Amino acid sequence: MRRNDRRDLGLLLLRLGAGGVLVAHGTQKLFGWFGGHGIEGTGQFMESVGYSPGKQSATAAGLAETGGGTLLALGLATPAAGAAAAGAMAGAAAVHAPNGFFNQGGGYEYAATLGLTAAGLAITGPGRLSVDHLLGHAVNRGWMIPAAFAATAAGTAVVVGARARRLRKAKEGEQEALFEEEYME
Repeated sequence: MRRNDRRDLGLLLLRLGAGGVLVAHGTQKLFGWFGGHGIEGTGQFMESVGYSPGKQSATAAGLAETGGGTLLALGLATPAAGAAAAGAMAGAAAVHAPNGFFNQGGGYEYAATLGLTAAGLAITGPGRLSVDHLLGHAVNRGWMIPAAFAATAAGTAVVVGARARRLRKAKEGEQEALFEEEYME
C-alpha cells in the first residue's frame, strides 16, 4: 500500500469515526434517538445551562452536529462541515469547562477532542476517498477554510458570550449565606 493510499484511508477512518459520533450526538438532540431527549428535553437542558432560547439552541447544536458530522463522514464541503462541528463542540466545551479538563469529572475533554478532530479534518481535507474529491473539490477550496472558520468563530463567540453574560447576570442576583445552615439551629 502506497503512502498516499494509507493517508486517504486514515482520513476516511477519521471522517467516519468523528462524523458518526457527531451524527449520533446531533440526532439525540434533534430526534431523541440513542437515548437522547429530543428538542424539548435538550431545549430545557440548554436553558438550564444558560443557552437561551433553549429550543432554538438545541436545534442549532443538533443541526451543526448532525449536518457537520454527516458532511464530514461523506467528505463533502469539508471546510464548512469541520468548522460547524468544531463550533458546536466549542459551545459544549464552554458548558463543561468549569468542571476541569477530564471527562470523568464532567470536564471538556470529550468536546475538545471531537472539536479538534473536526477542525483538523477541515484544514487537512477529506482525502481522495471522499465526495469532495469526486466533485473536483468544488466545495472544498483553500479560501473556504479561513472563511468557514471565521464565520463559525464569530457565531460561536456571540452565542457563548451571550451565555456567559446571562450566567453572570443570574449570579449577580444570588446572595451567599452569611452563616452555614447547621449553625442556624
